[in-house]
Amino acid sequence: MATDQHDSTRAEWRAAVSRPLDAPAFQPLSASIGLEVAGVSVPGKTQIHNTDNFVAIRLGRMQETLTTSLATADLPARFEEYAYCLLVADGLDVDGTGGRASRFALSTLAHLAIRYGKWNVRIGPDTASDIAAQSEFLYRQVNDALIQASREDASLAGMATSLTALYVAGADLFFAHVGHSRAFLFRNGVLIQLTMDHTLERLISASAALRRVRLEARRPHGAEPSAGEAPRATTDPLSARGNATEIAIEHVQLWPADRVLLCTDGLTNYVREEQIADLLAGHRRPADDAKRLVDLALANGATDSVTVLLGDYWVRESQEPTDDLA
Repeated sequence: MATDQHDSTRAEWRAAVSRPLDAPAFQPLSASIGLEVAGVSVPGKTQIHNTDNFVAIRLGRMQETLTTSLATADLPARFEEYAYCLLVADGLDVDGTGGRASRFALSTLAHLAIRYGKWNVRIGPDTASDIAAQSEFLYRQVNDALIQASREDASLAGMATSLTALYVAGADLFFAHVGHSRAFLFRNGVLIQLTMDHTLERLISASAALRRVRLEARRPHGAEPSAGEAPRATTDPLSARGNATEIAIEHVQLWPADRVLLCTDGLTNYVREEQIADLLAGHRRPADDAKRLVDLALANGATDSVTVLLGDYWVRESQEPTDDLA
C-alpha cells in the first residue's frame, strides 16, 4: 500500500514539473503589420538630370534566443517588430544644385536615423508626441547640414529641396512636410491629401468616408483642435540659405488595405487627383501602379522630374487596429 501511494505521489510530481509552462504569447500590432513599397523616379521631358530622390527604410527590433538550458517550448519564437519610413525630396534646380540637395537631404536623414536610433515601433499616449518632436529635430538637423555644406562649397550656396516623410508604426501614420511635395492616403476609393494644402476642416469633412481619421496637428497628445483651428500651409523648402522653415507634422490612423502615396509635383502638376484615385482603385502591386502613375505624368507632358513612392499597408491574420479614439 505504501509503495503504491509513493508511486502515485512520484507520478503526480513528475506530471507537475514536466508540464509545459503557460507563458502568455504577446503579439503587438507592430509585429503584425507590413508595408509593401515601390518607388519610381524619372527626369521630366526637358530635363537632363533628375532632381528628385526617394528612399524607403524599415526600422526594427528583434529578440532571438541563441542558447539556453530551457526547452524550446518554454521560450518565445524569434520575435521581430518593424516601423517604416518613406521619404521623397524634390530639389529646386534654380542653379543646377537641385539633384544634389535632394540627394543630400535623404542621405543625411538615413544616417541620422542610425546615429540617434530612437525608433518607436509601438505607439502609446507618450510616444506620439515623442515622434513628432523627433521628426522636427531631424528636419532641423538636415537643414543645418545643408547650411554647413554650402559654407564648405560656395557653389552649393543656393541648394534647396522639399522633403516629405511618412512614418508608419502599428496602426499609426505620422507625416512631416516642408515644401511642395505631397503625401496622400487612399482608402475605400477616396484619395485624401495629407500634406498641408488642405485645411483640417476639409480633412474632417472627407473623413466620413474614411471612418475616423484623427489628426494631431502639432498639439500635445490627446488635445483636441480648437474651433476654427487649421494646420498652416508651408511651401518653404529646406534650404542652404538658412531661411526659417515651418515643419508641418501630423498624425492619422491607418486601416488594413490603406494605400499611402508620396510624390513630387511632377506628378500632381500633370495628373489630376481624380486620375490618381482612378488608377489606385485598381489596387495592383505598388511597383505596377507607381510606374503607371509616372508614365501617365510623362504622357501628359511632364517637364519636371516625376517621383512616386507607393506603399500598401497590411495586417497579418485577424490583428486589426482598434478604434478607441473619440
